Amino acid sequence: MTYDKNNVFAKILRGEIPCEKIYEDKYVLAFYDINPQKKIHALIIPKGEYVDLDDFSSKASEKEISGLIKGISIAAKKVGISNDGYRSLVNIGENGNQEVPHLHFHIFGGEKLGKMVPQS
Repeated sequence: MTYDKNNVFAKILRGEIPCEKIYEDKYVLAFYDINPQKKIHALIIPKGEYVDLDDFSSKASEKEISGLIKGISIAAKKVGISNDGYRSLVNIGENGNQEVPHLHFHIFGGEKLGKMVPQS
């Protein structure tokens, strides 16, 4: 997967598509998912052009990496799920069901989430 400068998250970062912002700093933008899968569902994206976590971990600066991790935690606090617990998830590539070619973390919470992978 290659980076597409016209992906939906790139457009959100450029202000071409609105979002319900939760948190923003020099390195990240956090906002509510427009199609929530749980009671609280937010997205945290780096401001740099990174396709996925592998791309990010090999190319991002230490400040960007630290900023993303801190941004996830700050966003969870701002939406009120850090005390009761939440799930952070990142999809990578086709088999990981990544839909947008811009690294993004999901945070889910506000309710009991259950097992991550159902037992068969």
